Amino acid sequence: MNPYENCFRLDDKVTILPVVHASGSYARAVEEWLLNHSVDCIAVPLPRSFGEAVCEAVHQLPIPSIVLQPSTVFSSQSDDFSWDADAESDDDIKAASIPYSYVPIDPSQSVIAAIRFALGERIPVRFVDMEVAHFREVTTSLPDAFALRNVSMEAFATSVLPAIGRPVLEQTQARIEFMAEQLRRLTAHFQRIVLLCSIEHWPWIREAYRRTLDEQGFAELSGRAAISVHEPTAFGVAENTLVFLMGELPFITGVYEQKRQDLQEGQQSVAIDGVKQLLMSARASYMADLGSRGRRITPLLLSQCLKYIRNLTLLDRRLTPDLYTIAVAAKQVIGDQYAIHVVESARNYPYSDFLPWPTVTLGIDQARLPDGQQVKTINRLAGSPQEWRTIELNRKPLRDESKKWQMRWNPYRQCSWPPEDDLIESFRSRVIDRARAAMGADLARTEKFSTSLMDGIDIRETLRHWYDGNLYVKIQPPSVGHLDACLCLFDHQSDPRDYPWRTTWFAEHVEESTLAFYATDYRREMLGPGVAVATYGGALFLYPPRSIPNVWTDPELDFVDTLEDRLIAAACLHAQAKQIAFLSPNAPGAAWRKIAKRFGKTLVHVPLSQFNDGMVQQLRTVHVLNGQEVRSYAAHFIRQV
Repeated sequence: MNPYENCFRLDDKVTILPVVHASGSYARAVEEWLLNHSVDCIAVPLPRSFGEAVCEAVHQLPIPSIVLQPSTVFSSQSDDFSWDADAESDDDIKAASIPYSYVPIDPSQSVIAAIRFALGERIPVRFVDMEVAHFREVTTSLPDAFALRNVSMEAFATSVLPAIGRPVLEQTQARIEFMAEQLRRLTAHFQRIVLLCSIEHWPWIREAYRRTLDEQGFAELSGRAAISVHEPTAFGVAENTLVFLMGELPFITGVYEQKRQDLQEGQQSVAIDGVKQLLMSARASYMADLGSRGRRITPLLLSQCLKYIRNLTLLDRRLTPDLYTIAVAAKQVIGDQYAIHVVESARNYPYSDFLPWPTVTLGIDQARLPDGQQVKTINRLAGSPQEWRTIELNRKPLRDESKKWQMRWNPYRQCSWPPEDDLIESFRSRVIDRARAAMGADLARTEKFSTSLMDGIDIRETLRHWYDGNLYVKIQPPSVGHLDACLCLFDHQSDPRDYPWRTTWFAEHVEESTLAFYATDYRREMLGPGVAVATYGGALFLYPPRSIPNVWTDPELDFVDTLEDRLIAAACLHAQAKQIAFLSPNAPGAAWRKIAKRFGKTLVHVPLSQFNDGMVQQLRTVHVLNGQEVRSYAAHFIRQV
């Protein structure tokens, strides 16, 4: 027997269904509850003046919209309002400060989901809240409705009951009394009434319903409700501001709606599964945007990101993450660029379409009307209080900005960004060290252990002589020789059409190498005024730095055809040592060894797989500055992949 079975029932005719506003999980639970119970009237906590506009907007779902109602200002009101210098009268001053109240037509709102259900099943809907001139509400923090995945609505609501305080606003108390009286009146016409109300109002509506008002009290309440109010108006919402309308992220709301249309079960897990889909969608847009320059986002990285999201969510004492938590985890685990795509993907809602109404642009508790007027707003179906936090991410420039910066670019001035110079020089040193170790590996020998372990036990040789019980140790002689050229090829085969930018850069100081490389066209991606970015396809480093002819116009190298061949030939021509450190995905083939032999050189191969893929992708990125003075502000525009 379910101990919570009748906790929502007031009597044989009336049931109160307490809800958590702005929760997709609760909205789905409400739909399931209505499907499993017989109902002949649904009452909602909205005034009658909103009825026509809200029902008309609900018919347009899954396209979201908003129903706005200007507050009514009376000269006799004694409230304190902020002063507006542009207002011409006292009423204008008050009107400029009183927020518009609105109803978000959002599929993740429990009240909207119930109205949508009622309209689809042809069940009468009654709007039973009291008309007020200036809507006010105080919301409190409520438990995460994701708990409904494992507990019933009845158990969830009763567990919250001890923490619900009595309303402090006189308006809220009057609204509760009015809704209770409207329920009594509805019992004369319907037999199975369900009232949806905020879980914060549930016990007090229950109390007011069971307390009979005398005639004087009812007359006073009816007099307060019989006021003239502005007619609510439905508007569309600008697509890029849906995040300020919806209780859930627009992307998550879209996942809920897709499952609803496909009649899929397990909608209570969408709050978590939707986060996984969000990360996957962001990965697809990230790879489409950056291509080969982007970091390879593996399942392991996504798993670490999800674990980070979980930990941050638990630290916030929540069960489901908010956008800030997801963005911080994406930034810390994968990088700024991926975090930007996560935020942009989270704003995407797949069902945005044309509506027969003007469009408003929303912000944090404010809206810009179609006539350009900016007004404050207050949500009649507000959920738990939201905290808006800031995260620092460098956005991608707009197309018009990029074109403007391209037009101002001076083609005769180029320089690198010093932090990247330090990284690439450090990487060159590591490649040369690996190559020198590979050169010394040919001279290594093994001998039987006597008095010293030398350079360590040779496990292979020891196992091979297991029968005689002796240990064998390795002797690694010190590396000899000198390497002054390092050649890095990052692609298996480089298409000349992908790498049209080919140049030679000379060192600015003794700690830098002479650098010859081919890369993508930096003019195609401008990051800021005088800041562009490209991707290396291959690079040749000569250290200590020296002056050499431009590799790409030197006639002495015209005997080769491909970009890789020309860079190898240049390395062999200008290297002073007989060996050249050669980093590439695959070992050099016969054609490349033949080029090296022509100059009397040897290529010492270092596999590209020995280095971290994320680090390699970062090192392949080269930021080009249009003059040394750009270095003073370039860091503001450079976005790390």
